[in-house]
Amino acid sequence: MRRCLAGMLLALLGAGLAAADSLGLEGEGFDHYTLALTWHPGFCDTHSRPPEECRERQAGQGFVLHGLWPSLPERFARDGVDRPQWWREGCFIEQPRADGSFCRAHPPFQLPAPLAEALDDGMPGRASCLDRYQYAKHAACLALDAEDYFAASLTLLKRVNASAFADFVVLNQGGEVARNELIGAFEAAFGRDTGRALRLECRGRGNRRLSEVRIGIAVDRLSDFPDAESLVEQRPGRCHSRVQIPASD
Repeated sequence: MRRCLAGMLLALLGAGLAAADSLGLEGEGFDHYTLALTWHPGFCDTHSRPPEECRERQAGQGFVLHGLWPSLPERFARDGVDRPQWWREGCFIEQPRADGSFCRAHPPFQLPAPLAEALDDGMPGRASCLDRYQYAKHAACLALDAEDYFAASLTLLKRVNASAFADFVVLNQGGEVARNELIGAFEAAFGRDTGRALRLECRGRGNRRLSEVRIGIAVDRLSDFPDAESLVEQRPGRCHSRVQIPASD
């Protein structure tokens, strides 16, 4: 029942955001976002000590939210920060992260109840304060409002999970597919040659288990996602040529 209610809230939230064109999230001098979506069974299965969010795994959930990451902002680049440093440290370059768990990265958010419930469902990592860490690292120093940031992230997640690409992954969970089949499914869903915007992340022995997908999206075309023109090329991932898709319990 809770999951059904959260799904309805997320659907209503996405409709409201689309109507208000709230996906602009105007960037402070950066050109694209990377939408990072976790394949939760793969993430959980490849940790010897799975985090708290792995205790309750929901069958058929699809992808879940990891984060929405701005590319290197111009003002950081002018100060000599390169892309590897930005990906490692993000906003912690300016405001160092407190030692300890993710919960110490940022105070709790005071989000509207519908958004908070939808985020609980779409981002299981909130159980480990992943939302606080992601916002502190990737958004806090870029004048991105927390409510807008998470609402837009959930709408992008919803659009991916409503796609034929997500259907393909769900249909093949518990089995193994060729890496190029995953890329082909993405292109079949979003358009010819869009596979360049997809980065596949795999974990486990031989990098065989799908754990995450990352999708490049132009900052000025965020509202148009997943139209092909909104997509931005990503660097290739390191998945094996044969990829296992772990299934939910």
